[in-house]
Parts: sequence; C-alpha cells; structure tokens
Amino acid sequence: MYDPSHLRTFLAVAQTLSFTQAARRLGLRQSTVSQHVRRLEDATGRPLFTRDTHSVELTEDGEAMLGFAHRILEVHEQATAFFTGTRLRGRLRFGASEDFVLTRLPEILEGFRHDHPEVDLELTVELSGTLHEQLSAGKLDLVLAKRRPEDPRGEPVWHDRLVWIGAERLRLEPDRPVPLIVYPPPGITRALALEALERQGREWRIVCTSGSLNGLVAAARAGLGVMAHSRGLIPPGLVRVPDRAGLPELGRVDFVLVHGHRRTSAQGAADALAAAILAGGDRLHRR
Repeated sequence: MYDPSHLRTFLAVAQTLSFTQAARRLGLRQSTVSQHVRRLEDATGRPLFTRDTHSVELTEDGEAMLGFAHRILEVHEQATAFFTGTRLRGRLRFGASEDFVLTRLPEILEGFRHDHPEVDLELTVELSGTLHEQLSAGKLDLVLAKRRPEDPRGEPVWHDRLVWIGAERLRLEPDRPVPLIVYPPPGITRALALEALERQGREWRIVCTSGSLNGLVAAARAGLGVMAHSRGLIPPGLVRVPDRAGLPELGRVDFVLVHGHRRTSAQGAADALAAAILAGGDRLHRR
C-alpha cells in the first residue's frame, strides 16, 4: 500500500521541512518529490503536510506517519538484506557530537547494530570541532556533527538556529558582563557565541567550561549563566533567554554527516549508517 520510495521522500521532506532541500538530498527533481508526497497522501487519504509559499509543516497525520514510515522502511531494508545475502562487515569508527547525548540517536545506532551484526561499530562522542579534526586525520570514518555556516563539507541532516538558553529564573543584569557557560576550544557554539558578543560590543565572562553536555546543562540549571545551543535540542529544565535580555542573534547552525576522505574497508558500513541517520533524522530533534 505504501511505496518505500514515497516513504523515503516523505521522511526527507519531514526532516528538512523543504521540498527543495529534500529533492537535493535525494537527487530528485522537486516535481518528483511533490509527486511522491501527493501519491502517499492519496494512499493514506489524509493530508500529511500543510504548505504555502513560505513554509512547510507536518499535520497531525503527518506526525503519525513518521513512526509508521520508520518501521515500514526498517522491515523493508531487513528483508532486502536477508534475501540478497548482503552482509556488511568491518570496523566502523563513528563520531557523534555532544549535542546528541540527550536525543534518540542510540535508537538509530541500536537498529543499525541489529541490521548489521558483523560490523564492529566504535563510537566516539566529542566536540564537533574535535570530531572534524579527527576525521581529517583519518582517525574516524563518519562524523555526525555541527558545522559552521560557511563550511561546505558534509551532507545536511537538518538546519537549525542557535539560541541563548538558561534557567527560567535566571535574570541578566544589563550593566554587567554576560555570564557564559561554554565548551572548551575548538567548540563551534563557543566560537559563535563569543563572536556574536564581540560584534555587539557586549562584555562577557566565562563562569563554566566543560567538554560534557551534561556538565554544561548542570551549570545552566543551577542558574550560573547562559549558553548557546541548538533551538531544536534544548535540554529539559532549560528555556530560551527572552529577547528583552538584549543578547545578540547567534545565527544558523547546520548538522551534517561527513565521510572520511580515505576509502576504507568500512565504506559500505559508513554508507549504511549514514542512510539510517538520514532516514531517522527527525528522531534527533527534541520535540
């Protein structure tokens, strides 16, 4: 009843909230993406997106279809692998940034391990900047991390905005330096936060540095200061700092998958894991 190619297209649109971005990711024409979505909506008898010239949003039925699409495609891929006899093997060194510690990335990795039990998956959790350095040095095969907006490398998983977050009770004094909670160098959010404050001419002081997201979140929940963070991944217990605080705009951030430059025995496994992450990219958002 539901064509797998239509489901993959649906997931790409749901993750990017853009027919143009979905077409680019899938290597299809935008008219083909629209046709796939229309046929899936015909099959369900329900509208899955509301869209106008400026925005694309999931309907309630579209939100429900997310879970069904994931499960249908997982079973479809398991059956394909079983009957074609393709079994991936090798050592796969995968790096994920600290941003994903509190998301459902473990579910995606668990599914990958189930589908490819002969792949020796090694996970490294680090700062995005550090992961990019390790990838360039040949120490990793695949990385899921942030990139700076001007960086062309990587396949976008989704786009987001950086926002200032802190404890709900936190109050900033306009005549005092902004208390900052930051990753150590070469943290990308650290660099973007400091650059934004410098452009505004706002004084700041670092009150907490930690290479662990849990450490930063604990400091923020304690009311020590503010931190720059992805709008779609705000941890529980923290909120956006209101605009009246006068903090500068932080701009956009891209989450991308980047493959290593060197062809290794893990290439097939890296491609399979990248496909699984792209298919399940909406699970990485904190809804």
